[in-house]
Amino acid sequence: MEQIGLTILTTLLSIGVLFLLTKLMGAKQVSQMTMFDYVVGITIGSAAAELATELEEPAKPLTALVVYGIVAVCISFLTLKSFKARNVVTGKPLILLENGVIYRDNLKKAKLDLNEFLTYCRIGGWFDLNQLQTAVFEHNGTVSFLPKEADRPATPTDLNLNPKQSQVQTPFIMDGKLMANNVRQAGKEDDWVRRALLRQGYRDESEVFLALWDGSETLSVFPMKPKQDL
Repeated sequence: MEQIGLTILTTLLSIGVLFLLTKLMGAKQVSQMTMFDYVVGITIGSAAAELATELEEPAKPLTALVVYGIVAVCISFLTLKSFKARNVVTGKPLILLENGVIYRDNLKKAKLDLNEFLTYCRIGGWFDLNQLQTAVFEHNGTVSFLPKEADRPATPTDLNLNPKQSQVQTPFIMDGKLMANNVRQAGKEDDWVRRALLRQGYRDESEVFLALWDGSETLSVFPMKPKQDL
């Protein structure tokens, strides 16, 4: 029982340390991680697992966790301040294709073969390389594409249109409950929300699963239960 108790304590300790280190280092999606972020993440995870099961000398993996976290934070700060350090740690973008030319040397530097490059193109929606002006391999392992002007999607500016600017939708009701703070911050009142619901056939917010406001005079309403056809 004593060992089980110690294991629980060291596990909780490792979770707490991991939480603090993650807050210090900042959270990134896997696709946004550099190679250094990836290696540090794996190592810190391994050290945390060892800390959770190390009952005799937990100070060793704990020290390793802290050191890795401090080094990661320092390097992150250094890359923010120094352009040269950023190039060394995160690497530089590589042009893989430009003006109809595929750069073999840059493909080798990116550790990509032609099949992998073509796969990236297809994933990006480009099945015809003749439609691409430039393809760039980014430091986080993704490939960015710049299409030729004649093959890019038309924009409202191209068509001499002036559409109204869309706004981020704000949730006014979630799970049948009025989000009063959101309503106030949007400059509206609770009564305005309820009147908007009545106009769409809802007696009150309890009948609404989700209601979103986009700056207009109406709400996008999703009912709690599908309305029954008469």
